[in-house]
Amino acid sequence: MTELRVAVLGVGLIGAQHVDRIERRIKGARLAVVNDYVTEKAEQVAAGIVGCRAVSDPLDAIADPDVDAVVLATPGPTHEKQLLACLEHGKPVLCEKPLTTDVATALELVKREAELGRKLIQVGFMRRFDDEYAALRAMIAAGELGEPLVMHCAHRNPAVPQGFNSEMVVRDSLVHEIDVARFMFGEEITSIQMVKPAPNPAAPGGLADPQIAILRTGTGKHVDVELFVTTGIAYEVRTEVVGEKGSATIGLDVNLVRKSVPGAWGGAITPSFKERFGRAFDTEIQRWVDAVRRGPGTGVYVDGPGAWDGYAAAAVCEAGVESLNTGLPVAVTLADRDSIKGA
Repeated sequence: MTELRVAVLGVGLIGAQHVDRIERRIKGARLAVVNDYVTEKAEQVAAGIVGCRAVSDPLDAIADPDVDAVVLATPGPTHEKQLLACLEHGKPVLCEKPLTTDVATALELVKREAELGRKLIQVGFMRRFDDEYAALRAMIAAGELGEPLVMHCAHRNPAVPQGFNSEMVVRDSLVHEIDVARFMFGEEITSIQMVKPAPNPAAPGGLADPQIAILRTGTGKHVDVELFVTTGIAYEVRTEVVGEKGSATIGLDVNLVRKSVPGAWGGAITPSFKERFGRAFDTEIQRWVDAVRRGPGTGVYVDGPGAWDGYAAAAVCEAGVESLNTGLPVAVTLADRDSIKGA
């Protein structure tokens, strides 16, 4: 395949960044079409890119004959219809999380893709492409920590947009740690419990913040996650894995730390996700573009988390929201993956 012609649907915060990276830093691809529910915004973006057009209807953008592949950065409730259109037209798609906003439709997409016999859907869990997460995953796979047993995570934001509610802490923030746990341990999460500590007085009314998530995997591994999205400080995302032979920590802005030592340290903290994971986003998009260009010869148009990963994360989030409302542990129910040929 020659240069990949990409459509970006949704040119808000994330979508605009993807437009910029495809134009400036990604090899083998160019922007052909942009779309946004604010038509004027899409037209403004297209006007600044040679050979790019704004298309007002997202489904028309997907079907456009000048589009080889699609990046979805649209609101979650629109994903189901847009992903089905991508499958119908055989267009590879990188979909920012969530895959869809409920478990049933996410599973239906897994089945639809499997029926096609081609891997077309990649889900934007960008942490898998971060250098530190990749190094930690390689360390676990090589057995350097022995059997991994426990994972401790912290996910802190300085602030959240207006209207951000308690359930969104689970669906929009915790979802990343859910995928990280599955990625690191290589197994599914079977239960989740959400705990509400004393609320931050500075949090908007009605937002339960911070929250604590307690996850358990199929073999009994423990994962705990502190979610604090109104710290007022900076963007902090940390992960520590504790195994039978030692521990390793990432996210301290000093690269991977193998073990703690006495003393103190000081340093800067990244102000937002753009600085912390900008390089990971670049790597993610580049590897996706490369995979799509190889796809006609392999039938696999993804290089990273796929439709099943998006579905599994959605199932854990659904159970997490139920636990948030009851305070009790909730079992995670997943379909039998082996029964879905090609999933």
